[in-house]
Amino acid sequence: MKLRFIVLAAALLACTALFAQKYQGGLVDKTVAVVGNEAILLSDIESEVHQMQAQGRSSDRDMRCGILENMMEAKIFLMQARIDSLTVNYDMVDGELSNRIDQFRTYLGGDEEVEKYFGKPLFRLRQEWRQMFEDQSLIQQEQMNLAQAIPEVTPYDVQHFLDTVAVEDLPVVPIKYQLSQICIYPDREAAALAVKERLLSLRERVINGEKFATLARIYSEDPGSARKGGELGMASKSIFWPAFSDAAMALRPGVISQIVETPDGFHIIEVIEKKGDMFNARHILLKPQYTAEDREKAFSRLDSLRTKILDDEIKFSLAARFFSEDPATRTNGGQMADPSTGSSYFEIDQLKPADYAAIRDLKEGEISEPVESTDNEGYQQGRQGNTVYKVIRVDKIVPAHPASFQNDYTELQGRVRSERQMQAIDEFLEKKVKDTYIVIDPMYRECDFSRSVWKEKFE
Repeated sequence: MKLRFIVLAAALLACTALFAQKYQGGLVDKTVAVVGNEAILLSDIESEVHQMQAQGRSSDRDMRCGILENMMEAKIFLMQARIDSLTVNYDMVDGELSNRIDQFRTYLGGDEEVEKYFGKPLFRLRQEWRQMFEDQSLIQQEQMNLAQAIPEVTPYDVQHFLDTVAVEDLPVVPIKYQLSQICIYPDREAAALAVKERLLSLRERVINGEKFATLARIYSEDPGSARKGGELGMASKSIFWPAFSDAAMALRPGVISQIVETPDGFHIIEVIEKKGDMFNARHILLKPQYTAEDREKAFSRLDSLRTKILDDEIKFSLAARFFSEDPATRTNGGQMADPSTGSSYFEIDQLKPADYAAIRDLKEGEISEPVESTDNEGYQQGRQGNTVYKVIRVDKIVPAHPASFQNDYTELQGRVRSERQMQAIDEFLEKKVKDTYIVIDPMYRECDFSRSVWKEKFE
């Protein structure tokens, strides 16, 4: 009975909503698709295009076709989520909404520019985007439920996959390395002190009348802002490191901050303008610099340790525990692990360029010459990390090879699970598209949709 009501409601909606409506300024809006009891407006598609353009993406007909197809699929998931009585994850919605607003405020230059670009007051945009993220929350939960409903993948399933897949279609496992390291840091305190002295000198020069912007162009080590006199542009405080935002928000325009330390280095800041929780500021960034003497001193220690290990005077793992200055690896004998996955095996693109350059020609058991690299501090935030000197031992090399049951069961199990989840979602959509009342405007007849079943739904 409930499904019958939805179909009848959709039919009534189709009879009325497909008529074009005129909006202010002569813009003509109209319903371009009806999915069950959900309508998709031309303005919905153009709004999405507008947001993509605001983020620097070019638009064309294919983009609009893809947006329409994605929206129609989303409506089907949304309808099913409501039937299944799923609830919105409001924490996720609040976080996504805040990020969306901050991105556009920063990219476009403030609340007024956002309102001007979208032609709507910010409170209206908040309402529309909140509804969009609430729908997304339900859609994601419905997709997750479909994916989790598939039975657990068993060893039999994995073997069956291997027996039925063509040899050329077998997943290829790339070369992997298992590595250990001994790390020595340069004298960071001395380098930080030198940076602070330079910044204090620059701050004094600004206070004595020199232009902050001129000094930023000459001395700042932030290439993105240095060429603009250190100016960052009007942006939400949430996109900066908390220490930087707190210092900037506490300043009056024209006042120069004391030295501020963030994971990027050391800054002095001048606020130009503040609006609510947004600000425009100039800054000069300096990073700790290490001397050739620091490098030579560390390389000498590492080379001495390497020689003792090669001469069997000390085991690598023992040397790592006693002499390595990296707390993340010294306790387990220097063995390295990927900070994002926890795996002790690294593919080439997971290694830092300096690390890979040091070990690419080594065989198992060999130890690299001392090398300058970076640590994992700030890895999750996309930072480069701090300077560190190290030697690296190649513990094990797993050559690239077609996946096998014996050696790559976990990877194959994930592959089979992923394929079955995608198949379950695909079958759900195919069935729902056939069984759901759907009308698509003929203006999209030339679209190359990924599902041929849409072709049956034109008005």
